[in-house]
Amino acid sequence: MSLTALLIIHLSAVFVLLGYTFYAFGAPIETKRRVMMITGTALLVVLLTGGAMLGKAHMGFPGWAIVKLVCLLGLGTMASFAYRRRAQADAFMLLTLALAIIAVVMVLVRPF
Repeated sequence: MSLTALLIIHLSAVFVLLGYTFYAFGAPIETKRRVMMITGTALLVVLLTGGAMLGKAHMGFPGWAIVKLVCLLGLGTMASFAYRRRAQADAFMLLTLALAIIAVVMVLVRPF
């Protein structure tokens, strides 16, 4: 598969992951199972396509990719926190946004 196709799949899965994570902050508790399945699947696709892109580009596993991996794993847990701790939804939404921004900056700047 080409790098372009992997990038399109990767970005689409990131948008699904972020969209459903933010949806979880306001969704009724009855939607928890469906949202958790969708965010988990999207996270798996993001991780697999990201690893495939690193492999295709022969980049190894640089430091910025490790930071992005940690951010993505943090994003994956935010949906479950949204259902468990409704009172702290504002703080978790800010943390979700911060993790997403850090992940994007790591890819664009590649500081290390």
